[in-house]
Amino acid sequence: MVSPLVSAVNFFKEFGLFDVVLPFLLVFAVIFAILEKTKILGTEKINKEEVPRRNLNTIVSFVIGMLVIATNKIVTAINQALPNVVLLVVFIICFLMLVGAFYKTDEFKFTETHKGWVVGFSIFILVAIILIFADAIKKSPSQSYLDFILDYVIKNFSGTIVTSVIFFIVAIAAIVYVTKSGGAKK
Repeated sequence: MVSPLVSAVNFFKEFGLFDVVLPFLLVFAVIFAILEKTKILGTEKINKEEVPRRNLNTIVSFVIGMLVIATNKIVTAINQALPNVVLLVVFIICFLMLVGAFYKTDEFKFTETHKGWVVGFSIFILVAIILIFADAIKKSPSQSYLDFILDYVIKNFSGTIVTSVIFFIVAIAAIVYVTKSGGAKK
């Protein structure tokens, strides 16, 4: 027996809520928030106060949102990537709760007490999000860009491009290590 909630979700899926409405609202809200925060499109004075131009921000956000939902590949990538990004956020929150359990009852200030971990964790999160979106964006119907890159690296591991990239990463890591360790001591 199908529950009414499952029927409602199926109705919304057929209606296009997940393929049109929600991606549009997400893109509109994110673009609008960025435009409001950065004030790229200018400001206007209202009661002697500088506020962002809401009318321009709304129009630009609306147009970008509509262009995104008009492109099926972008909507598919958003629908595939966001659940994985949310899973990553849940992982981060669980990690912070576990680390916070070992501290006293004061406010847990991870960024102040463990700056090295924060940098490493931020790099890990950036790489994870890049991999999630590389897997969500399809090069062809059966192959994502992540699959394409992994196949290329495996087939050409001893080739010029792959070894050059590995050398470049090792050289940057060595430069960062040497310049950090040579800093002023307390």
